[in-house]
Amino acid sequence: MARKYIRLATEIPGPRSKAALFRKERYVAKPLAPLAPFCAARAEGFVIEDLDGNRFLDFSGGWGVMNVGHNHPKVVAAVRDQAELSLHTDFTAVPYEPYVALAERLAGLAPGPAPKKCALFNSGAEAVENAVKIARVATGRKAVLVFDNAFHGRTLLTMTMTHKAVPYKAGFGPYAPDVYRLPYPYPYRSPISMAGIERRMLSLVDPREVACVVVEPVIGEGGFIVPPPEFLPFLRELADRHGFLLVADEVQCGVGRTGRFFACEHFNVEPDLICVAKSIAGGLPLSAVIGKAEVMDAPLPGSIGSTYGGNPVACAAALAVLDVIEEEGLLVRAEHIGQILMRELRALERTYPVIGEVRGLGAMVGVELVRDRRSREPAPEETKHVQVEALKRGVIFPTAGVYGNVVRFLVPLTIPDDALLEGMSVLAEAFAAATNGSSA
Repeated sequence: MARKYIRLATEIPGPRSKAALFRKERYVAKPLAPLAPFCAARAEGFVIEDLDGNRFLDFSGGWGVMNVGHNHPKVVAAVRDQAELSLHTDFTAVPYEPYVALAERLAGLAPGPAPKKCALFNSGAEAVENAVKIARVATGRKAVLVFDNAFHGRTLLTMTMTHKAVPYKAGFGPYAPDVYRLPYPYPYRSPISMAGIERRMLSLVDPREVACVVVEPVIGEGGFIVPPPEFLPFLRELADRHGFLLVADEVQCGVGRTGRFFACEHFNVEPDLICVAKSIAGGLPLSAVIGKAEVMDAPLPGSIGSTYGGNPVACAAALAVLDVIEEEGLLVRAEHIGQILMRELRALERTYPVIGEVRGLGAMVGVELVRDRRSREPAPEETKHVQVEALKRGVIFPTAGVYGNVVRFLVPLTIPDDALLEGMSVLAEAFAAATNGSSA
């Protein structure tokens, strides 16, 4: 079909991207392995243009960072205005009002009646690690509960908390102590009762030693797994019963991705601490721990902080992001995008037996590929083939899952319907090419 947004003027990669990637091989460390076989020159909204003038639909959103779209004019203007005032003082040296304003806004957005406070950092991993530190001080306990399929970061502690070994943990041990992994209810592959989760916990650790349970309300990197509705309320009750804290890692599922600002709102749960990052500042490095005031105030003054955390330019960008989400109705838009994605993907599911399950919450949607629907054997090679075929046709789709067999959607929430449907038509072509036209 004719393309309105995609423009492929050269082979992929084109000559200028090839030249840049040749230099990359010489000067950039090999562990940094990009998905796209070309180099971006500019980005706007939901489109990335490479060095050779080719234009791609971005369904990865910079791994879930661009919920308000690339270079949103209001975000760019806020960054420009703040950059002219100050770039840095370090809030713990000389404080500044944008940090306070952002903390106030985020505290007001957090669910539940308890008064909230915030601390700002640079990355999702920093937020999660600091949430654990705060929980340990607040409870006087050390152990941390995490889950199968979790991704929490790449620092020593958060890498330990992450489930997938390759590539995130391979060769990087030994790992941090006192981290215990529980089964995450995965309806398609490993459903488990709430009683079964509690039994596993009691077999691993004395709950009187647990500081916190850290959970993604919707699993991100681990495969876009939506838990059953009773799961988060059960964790809230479990934490209250045993005296530990509930920490929601909303780094990927937060900031409007699921149709609520926080995904935990779908489950009517008030966590003790919430971690956000990725889309909160429109592409600038920023993260936050938002929590009950009495918990956030537990550590000693000066015991948490970060030289660049809550940088004034990033705070200004985040305030603009919050304005855009509200003014442009992006929470409602996320629900609408999700409805279109589910409709189009279920049509593909009826055609291609390699699709085992389509699942999601709001605009956080994933497609799990299997070699056989009965055995549910994961299909990572086929998933990679679909991804490559889509890239060749002008759409950037990320993948996910412990087995690498989930196509995930992290489209900017500002994407119009016609661009979304153009991307889905490319995905249909990619499935046809990757399966040699094999359909049900």
